[in-house]
Amino acid sequence: MARSRSRIDKTPFQTDILDLSHDGRGVARREGEGGKVTFVAGALAGETVMAEQTGKSRHFDEARTLEVLQASPHRVQPRCPHFGVCAGCVLQHLEEGQQIVAKQQVLMDNLARIGHVSPAAVLPPLVGDSWGYRRKGRFSVRRVEKKDKTLVGFREQDPRFVADLSQCLTVIPEIGSRVAVLAAFIEGLDGRRDIPQVEFIGGDAAIALTVRHLQPLSEADRQAWTAFGQAHGFAIYLQPGGLESVHPLWPAEGVPLSFALPQWDVELAFRPLDFIQVNAKLNQKMIAHALALLDARPDERVLDLFCGLGNFTLPLARSVREVVGVEGEAGLVARAKENAQRNGLDNARFFAADLTQDQREAPWMRQGFDKLLLDPPRSGAIDVLQQLPLKQFKRIVYVSCHPGSLARDAGYLVNDQGFTLVSAGAMDMFPHTAHVESIAVFERG
Repeated sequence: MARSRSRIDKTPFQTDILDLSHDGRGVARREGEGGKVTFVAGALAGETVMAEQTGKSRHFDEARTLEVLQASPHRVQPRCPHFGVCAGCVLQHLEEGQQIVAKQQVLMDNLARIGHVSPAAVLPPLVGDSWGYRRKGRFSVRRVEKKDKTLVGFREQDPRFVADLSQCLTVIPEIGSRVAVLAAFIEGLDGRRDIPQVEFIGGDAAIALTVRHLQPLSEADRQAWTAFGQAHGFAIYLQPGGLESVHPLWPAEGVPLSFALPQWDVELAFRPLDFIQVNAKLNQKMIAHALALLDARPDERVLDLFCGLGNFTLPLARSVREVVGVEGEAGLVARAKENAQRNGLDNARFFAADLTQDQREAPWMRQGFDKLLLDPPRSGAIDVLQQLPLKQFKRIVYVSCHPGSLARDAGYLVNDQGFTLVSAGAMDMFPHTAHVESIAVFERG
């Protein structure tokens, strides 16, 4: 969105907050501005606030809360000292039970407005750990000369800046409690200006940091990173270029990274930059939820699209005749095959395919299936849905990380292909953020 900062009026104004937007901001219609919509950061539905304009466009304005004059009964004191600056969490001022209610409403609004559909039943929301849950993420790193220090953190609400974090309460404690330590350590390196990011990922038994560096590390910095990993119990990987450049620094042979899914006697191994679901306990609940909704029988064949490492595929393989997983990233497919072999599952097969492209001649596309499970990226699954012979599927379970794309695809399945939207509901994979994870069930009409 293009903003015209020259026309921003900084005069504080009082306004009533009518609703909560999809990104966690209050929604107001300002008197004297023709009822123009204004999105107010830090405000909750039902509140009256004093606010200051921060952005202006033709269709809506933006503002931030200066003072809460009449608070929502659901407002709470944010636990994190960085709330309001860091953009990692925007809903800490809303009590946890109401966060998922708001996300459920975002889902229903999107289904109605974009897809022109509504579920026959609303599923109870799925919730898990709300603090110390984030086991994968990426910290930005920036040397700020004016402050004479190195900052490590997520982006600020103004994404041009890196938040100066001392801790992060949503990240697993082994990492979240050491953000300031990590920043101070990088400040002491020769190459502190050449490190734009550090990624972290945690398995059940090991945690890895992957250091992106734009210039070769000095020998002193290599030794320093090794010592840092040894002191804090982190495996250290280096990334001088693309994904293929990632390699272990310490231990020299790397560390085995994996997480277990005990309910299905499955263990998934992964590499430092692989995609895994960030909330371990919610992930296990989500898998159980999805499999129960799919209701696949022992004699059925299931297609799992956007399968990744086999997060759903391998648990499914424990209870069906065969499951076929398809994923666009070849490295993840290789790991999925290895995971199937490691877990003794010979009824799970995997294929690498770009699911945004024409796959109608692909061998897996021509095989018959009974049910479909899919977990696409934010862009959704419309490309592959329009290619699939959908009449073969008795039931579809759609796991989504973006309610807008789910709503669009639901509209296609229901209004164009004759499916019924049996049920849908939100899942709180990212508590305290505005991110909406959801699940929907479709059956042939």
